[in-house]
Amino acid sequence: MVEASSGQRRWVLLTLLVAGIWAGFTLNLNPAELVQGNPSIAKEFLVHAISPALDYESEVPTGTSPLVLKAVHAAWQTVMFAAAAMGISIIGGVLLGFLASSSLMIGTHRGLARSVRIAIYGATRLLITFMRSIHELLWAVLFLAAFGISQLSAVVALAIPCTGILAKIFSELIDETPRTASEAVHAAGGSPLQVYFFVLAPQTMPDILAYSFYRFECALRSSAVLGFFGYPTLGFYIAASFENLYFGEVWTYLYTLFLLVALVDVWSGRIRMGLQQ
Repeated sequence: MVEASSGQRRWVLLTLLVAGIWAGFTLNLNPAELVQGNPSIAKEFLVHAISPALDYESEVPTGTSPLVLKAVHAAWQTVMFAAAAMGISIIGGVLLGFLASSSLMIGTHRGLARSVRIAIYGATRLLITFMRSIHELLWAVLFLAAFGISQLSAVVALAIPCTGILAKIFSELIDETPRTASEAVHAAGGSPLQVYFFVLAPQTMPDILAYSFYRFECALRSSAVLGFFGYPTLGFYIAASFENLYFGEVWTYLYTLFLLVALVDVWSGRIRMGLQQ
């Protein structure tokens, strides 16, 4: 892989900066618009950031769970949706990553077998591009319209783009892996599938694991946002509290989401350090 020079990197960064400024002018972005509307509500919302609610800001029926326990339960639901989606995505990402990587071509140089593998490779690359080109929230809208609110449709909506992203990253990690060991295993009679799963994949496992944890963090955030569509995740309670102007409750749920992502980050860091020892 050719490494970009420092001069090339500077030009790329400069191009992105110029493109961002040009887009801002094209869209007529004006920071003054942020203070328009109702400044008192904005101030009240920000003030509650340092004083989140520990109890409900309205009357609730007797026997209702305390606000903190309700936030913990909503966080658990958020984790369940994200974990279920990641379970599907990792399996799909590994399998599609194999079909979308150059390891599929191991052992073929000409003839019908190579043509078939090239067709499979091209079709898989198109498939994972399609899967990740549509955001999970758009998938959620489509499934909501087609099947109504169901836990399965929410999980599948999260899993489809995540699978496409993982497959792309996994295939690229595999393609960048040194092939000395894989060539030796292939020369000894190993099939492309054996080379992929027993030689190439283990070599890239730390990077695969690190990126999988990052995608799990993204899945947590997307799972929370699904609550705005009616699913019982943190976003559902954030939307309900915000609609009633219970800003203290909003910040309680927001801080719960923050702690959730932070815990996953610490957990993934410990696992990666353990693998490197």
